[in-house]
Amino acid sequence: MPDLTPERRRGGEVEQGGGTRSAPAPRTSRLPAPAQGFGVTFSTMFKKVTTEQYPEEPKVTAPRYHGRHVLNRHPDGLEKCVGCELCAWACPADAIYVEGGTNTEEARFSPGERYGRVYQINYLRCIFCGLCIEACPTRSLTMSNDFELADDERGSLIYTKEQLMAPLLPGMEQPPHPMRLGDDEKDYYLRAPGGASGTTQ
Repeated sequence: MPDLTPERRRGGEVEQGGGTRSAPAPRTSRLPAPAQGFGVTFSTMFKKVTTEQYPEEPKVTAPRYHGRHVLNRHPDGLEKCVGCELCAWACPADAIYVEGGTNTEEARFSPGERYGRVYQINYLRCIFCGLCIEACPTRSLTMSNDFELADDERGSLIYTKEQLMAPLLPGMEQPPHPMRLGDDEKDYYLRAPGGASGTTQ
């Protein structure tokens, strides 16, 4: 039977208080420990200090920065979100809440059968990982470069659909309205890029 005494378990380390404590590593510097520690402090005193003039000078982020989410639109103004809730299922922080609604001919918000009737993102939970972007099948949800999300009230950090929707560009029409790019939802997803201007008639 092998020797399982404390001296033999981890290379001679003795268990104390339910754990192991190894010997400290030998020091390689001949300087006393306080002088070696203060040397790090003194070495930084002569380096150039980087000062950010924020918010007077806005910080420029990387092109693929993960910032505030945006719900995008089709060229005619209809919403790309179809209320499938895949983004909510993919979110590891459970920060997204979606309720789908049914489109009608009298009130159409997206080309498909359904649309996102309720859409909320809780930025108190969001970790900006981007998994929701990868899960979206219609590329409705993207992330912008906006990072100014701080607030002193918890309720204002729960963004609603109205706050997340992309603004209407020239040629777009505020939903609900009929489909302008074709008679079927396939005309929205299978059309050539730039083939339709999205202008209303």
